[in-house]
Amino acid sequence: MAEDTDLRLRDAFVYQVFVRNHTRAGTLAALIEDLDRIRGLGVDILYLLPVHPIGLARRKGSIGSPYAVRDYFSIHPELGTLDDFRRLIKETHRHGMRLMMDMVFNHAAPDAVIARSRPDFFHTDAEGRLYNRTGGWSDVADFKLHRKDVQDYLASVLAFWDGLGVDGFRFDVASLLPKDFLRLARARVKAQNPQTIWLSESVHEEFLREVRRKEGRGLSEAEIFETFDLSYDYDSQPAFSDYLKGSGTLADYAAALNRQEATLPMEYIKLRNLENHDFGRVAEWLDGDLYRLKNWLAFSFFAKGATMVYAGGEWAERKQPDLFEKDPVAADGPDLSRFIGRWSQAVRGEPFRKGAFHVEAIGGTLFAKYDAPSGAVVGAFDVAGEGTPRLPVAFDGEHVDAILEKRVSIANGRTSASGPLMFHP
Repeated sequence: MAEDTDLRLRDAFVYQVFVRNHTRAGTLAALIEDLDRIRGLGVDILYLLPVHPIGLARRKGSIGSPYAVRDYFSIHPELGTLDDFRRLIKETHRHGMRLMMDMVFNHAAPDAVIARSRPDFFHTDAEGRLYNRTGGWSDVADFKLHRKDVQDYLASVLAFWDGLGVDGFRFDVASLLPKDFLRLARARVKAQNPQTIWLSESVHEEFLREVRRKEGRGLSEAEIFETFDLSYDYDSQPAFSDYLKGSGTLADYAAALNRQEATLPMEYIKLRNLENHDFGRVAEWLDGDLYRLKNWLAFSFFAKGATMVYAGGEWAERKQPDLFEKDPVAADGPDLSRFIGRWSQAVRGEPFRKGAFHVEAIGGTLFAKYDAPSGAVVGAFDVAGEGTPRLPVAFDGEHVDAILEKRVSIANGRTSASGPLMFHP
């Protein structure tokens, strides 16, 4: 675990924004106008998908993926200017939030500024063309990340944005980045700003095994935490999606979460998220079932670690924004803002930062518990939509729901109220 990681990040609520699809205008200026509402959700960290100019060569779609970066030192002109970005940083801070940028360092657009000036920084095929080693990512070319001059260049990118006041970085496919680069870059950035937050998009186990087999590289979850403060929850995400699709069980998902308590560093911080720009909307998987969606949302906040909501989740958005086209979030569904705000604020403090976490599947309920020096906290989440949560009969009796501050009776392991539920036994 990174030695200077702050466990208070387990309290953090991260809000993911795809700027061009966040509003009809799709600009940084329009995002600034929405900061009051975003902060009202209880958000601590505003996280932006890449905001750099997008490559033209091999572009996918009419607009292209923001993960095909053409210039690491500027802002995509359709989003605004560098001055707009500086204003966004200032206004984000004024609203009591921190700003996190997405950094794409495994690869860049094949016509990137750095590719034109230093083509030797990139892998090439047998015919000398810049190429990507990962199938499907045809619009990008891979950096030669083992080279010290490449590492120095990418570290300078971080230093530039950190110097403007950016508070953190999310690293795309961080599992594919070399350890020596990550150590070098973290040391340089932390020397400039010790409070900078490092978030890893680690990869799924199947993908990691395939990359290791083909390319002889790839960091495990345990290795990720040597340099990162937080990591995506991709080691348990397959079990989550398998359950929603009907090919896995709730017990499988609970087991995947419990493994983290035994296989990751003691102070690991996972970023729990039900959806993001790479995966379909949970509301769609649940066919618009708001009761089940609320239980899943509440569990994502209760589960050990920080929590991320992809913009639109507060309106139970069912459509995943297109990564390659202009496709604004509709923002016209059921408003879950107050619900999200209550849960985001309720799961903070000592038990959630330092407690031992355990979860089990009881029928269609995820029953979870923290045991901490200050006492225990229990949560029951009816994610299958059975009507009321189930709990171990040891909790039979009268309790006060910590969210709604209402008395709840539990008899024979069933509650007198629908879920979700949280209380201090």
